[in-house]
Amino acid sequence: MTAPETLHRIPVHPWRWLPWLILSQLLVALLWWRFGWVWGLPLLLASHALFVVPVFLPNSGFYAPVLSRLPGQTVWLTIDDGPSDDTLAILDLLDRYDAKASFFMVGERAAARPALVHEVLQRGHGLGNHSHSHPQARFWALGPGQLAAEIGHCQQVLGELAGSAPRWYRSVVGMTNPFVAPALKRHGLTRVGWSARGYDGVNCTPESVLARIVPDLAPGAIVLLHEGAAHGHNLAIIEAVLQQLQARGLRARLPQTTA
Repeated sequence: MTAPETLHRIPVHPWRWLPWLILSQLLVALLWWRFGWVWGLPLLLASHALFVVPVFLPNSGFYAPVLSRLPGQTVWLTIDDGPSDDTLAILDLLDRYDAKASFFMVGERAAARPALVHEVLQRGHGLGNHSHSHPQARFWALGPGQLAAEIGHCQQVLGELAGSAPRWYRSVVGMTNPFVAPALKRHGLTRVGWSARGYDGVNCTPESVLARIVPDLAPGAIVLLHEGAAHGHNLAIIEAVLQQLQARGLRARLPQTTA
């Protein structure tokens, strides 16, 4: 089995993309000057796309390393957006199926419901940083100061409630712009993606979510789930996933890490 240390993919060079951006724009300017807009404009758009598209690819490591699968035979259940009214019922479900999960919490929500954070930890589950206010529509466009605040404030809240700060981080909607990596490096955070996703954070039915997740339930899978969504199906979805894991002889456990 791969050594636990390899799971912690903290950014080492968070600004490594910057020289490539500068070089690409100098090259575009040179070609525009040499061949005119007929060549220059398409190259300009293409060069911009190379740096914009990875922001919206949840498992892209272009701007920051990402953990999207685990070594070994276990499955990692990750539950985003809490704590919520669903949290206690989810914990009961996990107990019933002898499963462990990591809860990627929103700082503001955790600060408002500290007892739920303590209960998650008391039952042997893990915590992850999922931003402080979950600005879903504009997270991808936040600047360096705003992103540092979103990640740093959540880290502070969860650290104070848990006694130690989380080691895992997940971007809002998986979007990771160029300014996420410096904050991850500062706080020693590893970015976590996923390999199984059912889109259960938006309007859905349990059947449609399960149909998307089940084909990817395999050893080493990182499963993205949510709690507290307005559609009200998260509990049914999580129980269905737990049943599928049980039927396949798979165990939901936390990643093995070093101190």
